[in-house]
Amino acid sequence: PAVTEDLIRRRAEHNECEIFSLEEVSLHQQAIERIEHLDRWCKELRILYLQNNLIPRIENVGRLKKLEYLNLALNNIEVIENLEGCESLQKLDLTVNFVGRLSSVESLRHNIHLRELFLVGNPCTQFEGYRQFVVAALPQLKSLDGTEISRSERIRASQGLEEARRRVAEQEQEYLRRRAEEKEEARRKEAGVEEEKKERKPGFDGRWYTDINNTVPESEKNKENQELNENPKNPEEDEEQREHEFWHTPCSFTPESRLEAHRHLEEKRRAKEKGKEKKPKAPRTLITADGRVLNINEPKLDFCLTEDEENNTIILDLEVYRHMDTSLIDVDVQLSYARVSIKGKIFQVVLPAEVKPDSSTAQRSQTTGHLLLTMPRAEGEIKVTKTVPRPPRVRQNRRSGGLSEDDQRKNNVPERLEVDPSKRTAVDLANIVPRQIAKEGPMEASRPDPPAAEDHFSEGYLQDPSIGRVSALVYVQADASNS
Repeated sequence: PAVTEDLIRRRAEHNECEIFSLEEVSLHQQAIERIEHLDRWCKELRILYLQNNLIPRIENVGRLKKLEYLNLALNNIEVIENLEGCESLQKLDLTVNFVGRLSSVESLRHNIHLRELFLVGNPCTQFEGYRQFVVAALPQLKSLDGTEISRSERIRASQGLEEARRRVAEQEQEYLRRRAEEKEEARRKEAGVEEEKKERKPGFDGRWYTDINNTVPESEKNKENQELNENPKNPEEDEEQREHEFWHTPCSFTPESRLEAHRHLEEKRRAKEKGKEKKPKAPRTLITADGRVLNINEPKLDFCLTEDEENNTIILDLEVYRHMDTSLIDVDVQLSYARVSIKGKIFQVVLPAEVKPDSSTAQRSQTTGHLLLTMPRAEGEIKVTKTVPRPPRVRQNRRSGGLSEDDQRKNNVPERLEVDPSKRTAVDLANIVPRQIAKEGPMEASRPDPPAAEDHFSEGYLQDPSIGRVSALVYVQADASNS
């Protein structure tokens, strides 16, 4: 984390988010690891709060000529430096840091307006002659660690300044030696943690290996596999054990340990947030691949679907939220279903009969907020007729001896949609002009019945029933020729 312009603007709401004229800003508890940009963006600063961060060094504040109060408590600062340019500095708070070089306090001599200094909780406060040295080194101070400096105390401190400076220098050398050891130990510990993370990566068989070239005898492998089968490791228990060891293992209070604890907490927080992240939902299936409409109620609203037989309509009463704006509702009525979108959530219901979408209406109650859909039934509904399968009639082809192509095509005829003739409302143009009902036979429909023949004309004709009407046709032609 760093000091960004967006962060400063968000913290400058009291100044209408203007940073060039900002006089006070609070950047505490932001996990900031470096002070930057403030001396260029906020030159009018008078009060700056930077407590409870991870700042290891005082820097980039020398141009803040009007700065009067600087709070750097609960950080990782080890040396007091780079404050000579803060000409108006009156109060400096370095509570609970890691200032071990007490001699660096003398750099504050140039801050002639400095009146209060807080060094409580720093290693330098454990030095012998600490207070005497600070009081003598900074004659402009009025209060140290919240305790007022009296005139007599200042006189005694100035008289023994050289002796106090010598003792402080010796203790500083001892502290710096211990500090170098702590840094080396922290470096080794960090290297060990990295090595442990690499070792925890599983192999192809799910076990943990540190040396891929190390060959293990079969007996030991079988023994390890047996132990793993008898006592399987639970990842949650291992994580809980490592967490317990991390917080209960004694360690020295150093900038490295504080930074390690912060990073550990940050990793836990990120893992927790990652676990809470919602995976994107798969798109809702409204209509299946085979064309079947599904009933869906994503907003989980109560509804009532009724049929009005008197008015021949279907009524859907959907209990929409009372105070929801109507612009957030979208209605779509189709032949066999109705769909309502409420703030992006889909409500879909299959209707018991086909309706007329163009004649449907949607109304919203002003008192209850319910949505009422009135959908009139469709006349002349298309129905699927399921015919009983009949055994195919086999007709032999005289030439080929098998089924003809027409018969084979008729046997595979699919189900057809039929319209109820009683529901037909269109005018049949074929029945406008009435005509006589045709009798059977191709020729009788266009020709009148022949007149009755006399008996003497029938002489010489055979009454063959197989000839039928063909013989009658020949008779009519012969009669016409004789006449």
